[in-house]
Amino acid sequence: MKFTDGQWLLQPGVSAHYATETYAVDVHDDRVVLLVTTRPIKHRGDTLQGPTLTVTLRSPLPGVIRVSVEHFSASQAPRLHVPMVGATSPALQVTETDKLVTVTSGPLSVDVKKGEGYGLTFREGDKVLTRSDWRSLGYLQWAGKANYVHEQLTLAVGEYVYGLGERFTPWVKNGQTVENTNKDGGTACEQAYKSVPFYLSSRGYGVLVNEAGPVSFEVASEKTSRVQFSREGETLDYCVVAGPTPKAAVARLTELTGRAPLPPAWTFGLWMTTSFTTQYDEATATHFIDEMARRELPLSVFHFDCFWMREFQWCDFEWDRRGFPDPEGMLARLRAKGLKISLWINPYVAQRSPLFAEGVREGYFIKRANGLTWQTDLWQPGMAIVDFTNPAAKAWYQGHLRRLLAMGVDCFKTDFGERIPDKDVVYFDGSDPVEMHNLYALQYNEAVFELLQEVQGSDAVVFARSTYASGQRFPVHWGGDCWSNFESMAESLRGGLSLTSCGFAFWSHDIGGFEGNPPPAVYKRWIQFGLLSSHSRLHGSSFYRVPWLVDEESCVVLQRFTRLKHQLMPYLYATAIAASETGVPTMRAPVLEFPDDPACATLDRQFHLGDALLVAPVFTDSGEVDVYLPAGRWTHLLSGEVVDGGRWRRETHDFMSLPLYVAPNTVLPWGQETERPDYDYARGVVLRVFALDKGATAPFVVAAVDGTIAARGTVTRDGEGYRVRIVEGALQDWAIEVDGVRSPVQAGPSLDWSAQ
Repeated sequence: MKFTDGQWLLQPGVSAHYATETYAVDVHDDRVVLLVTTRPIKHRGDTLQGPTLTVTLRSPLPGVIRVSVEHFSASQAPRLHVPMVGATSPALQVTETDKLVTVTSGPLSVDVKKGEGYGLTFREGDKVLTRSDWRSLGYLQWAGKANYVHEQLTLAVGEYVYGLGERFTPWVKNGQTVENTNKDGGTACEQAYKSVPFYLSSRGYGVLVNEAGPVSFEVASEKTSRVQFSREGETLDYCVVAGPTPKAAVARLTELTGRAPLPPAWTFGLWMTTSFTTQYDEATATHFIDEMARRELPLSVFHFDCFWMREFQWCDFEWDRRGFPDPEGMLARLRAKGLKISLWINPYVAQRSPLFAEGVREGYFIKRANGLTWQTDLWQPGMAIVDFTNPAAKAWYQGHLRRLLAMGVDCFKTDFGERIPDKDVVYFDGSDPVEMHNLYALQYNEAVFELLQEVQGSDAVVFARSTYASGQRFPVHWGGDCWSNFESMAESLRGGLSLTSCGFAFWSHDIGGFEGNPPPAVYKRWIQFGLLSSHSRLHGSSFYRVPWLVDEESCVVLQRFTRLKHQLMPYLYATAIAASETGVPTMRAPVLEFPDDPACATLDRQFHLGDALLVAPVFTDSGEVDVYLPAGRWTHLLSGEVVDGGRWRRETHDFMSLPLYVAPNTVLPWGQETERPDYDYARGVVLRVFALDKGATAPFVVAAVDGTIAARGTVTRDGEGYRVRIVEGALQDWAIEVDGVRSPVQAGPSLDWSAQ
């Protein structure tokens, strides 16, 4: 939201009161409280009338400084904030002189200018990260609208801003206006299913606006050298998060807001669905599954989309017996084929559902201010919305899911959760409906994930569309409704890079696009992109996404890249374990991996899969693609070609290949199983050594399928020989491969070997 009209004027009707002077400083054990005036105080008369602001500095975590701004402190209900499940509230270090107060938490400090000329300067050591300068902090009264608080933090020359949730607009957010409100808008617009009020700076810090309700961001779009964020009301709360690198800032953010539990290994295999509005029943589903097996196309999860329930009755959690007369028997038969089963759900109950009357009677739905049930026709006719702030409603909803789990279902696709009303609405616990609009998605996914953890233990996983800040605690998330073309494939990647830069460790998208029927080239290129993402799902709207309906070559491409992902699982699952432990996502923007390479600062058409792999999806019919390789010797995983980095390359790939490079000085654990993602990764693993410099040592980690680490070790190059040391755990029947030459199968904790 813009409050100014250019550099000097305000929008008509706006009265602005800017922080001008730090008049008083009160130091407490856990906070520093500033009395900030909006005009200079020259004499006693200046202390009368006019807004003052109370600015409180705290630290919820070492390296994080929280700034809370209040105008009127008691004229509105307490605000809802971002869940900070990792907050520890460490002691602050405070030093004070006549002109300056410095508050320090871990590596992060903020200098407060005392007296006239209010300002905050955030530092990491001697490095200034950002500042709240002249006319940055303001209280604004807009006649006929509302009151607002805004903050503006400075941007340095050449500084880029990323994140703000799953945004399908350009990856670099400079120049954009971003409204932090969840909406069901698809991937082809500025709206987002997953709003996260956190932005990441290319200079290695982040800012989390600690608000649940809508926040408006002007990223170098109102003031070209500042990021402005504003909120209607009398208060504003934000946190500055130290790095010193973008990756470290994301890790610290997730330490504060929670990290993703590790999804089970089977979820990393291929998911296939019935699609949405296509005709399907048990025979159709079984035919797809059997045909995948006949064509030797590995499949891990089968998903039944909306019409597993009868039309007009979503959600009643009952199988449509016209198409699925024996659901218990069908699920048993599918599980006997080695498949896991996923079901579509949403948090709405249609008027025709047999559960509707019960929900109304028991008060399980969101209500209007007059006490009656809130209803809409937008999606399911007459539907109501489950009120998860009501413990009884939450237990009721979970009870129906519990029955499906007992039947043989493994997980749920938690769709929707964005179309939540924020006017004329009353929640059971009295929550402000404006602030609950975004938080609703968190409560919905938490209710489902909590039940899955109770019943399934470490096998708990959802496939979620909507979320908010801290939603990484309930994985996995997918990118929503995209079109079946290269442009939408690219915007999906931008959305994934933006979301993972906000601490979301695991992310997926609809292979082939959701809307429309993908041309063969789009479908095959999206297969490559999808199978090199953390999670991989074939899904569409009105067309089946099985490969043989596209063309025969699609079957070959799907087989090749599904098997490739399975062989990468010893490495990929170790990366997932690290993501769960550190908060650093499995799929990463280039700037997270190479923050000191200026060429990586704006890259949004390629990504890193863990530390070792660089992936550049192909977005052209011709197979032509531009890829940037940072400095060093990179090895193409599929061809073995070694090329020098530090430059752009223009390459052309057929459908069996794409730019997939292994980083220099890498030991890549390579699995022996091609047909499934969950197997004994330590048995038969090959340690593939890529471009290891003479005298260099490279680490490796091999995951175990139960989520632990099977083995850690190092490979050292000494002259033309290689020395392998396993320092933790053990491998069975393992081997080493250098430049395509593989040693005999080995056993034991160490190996000395020469490729000559």
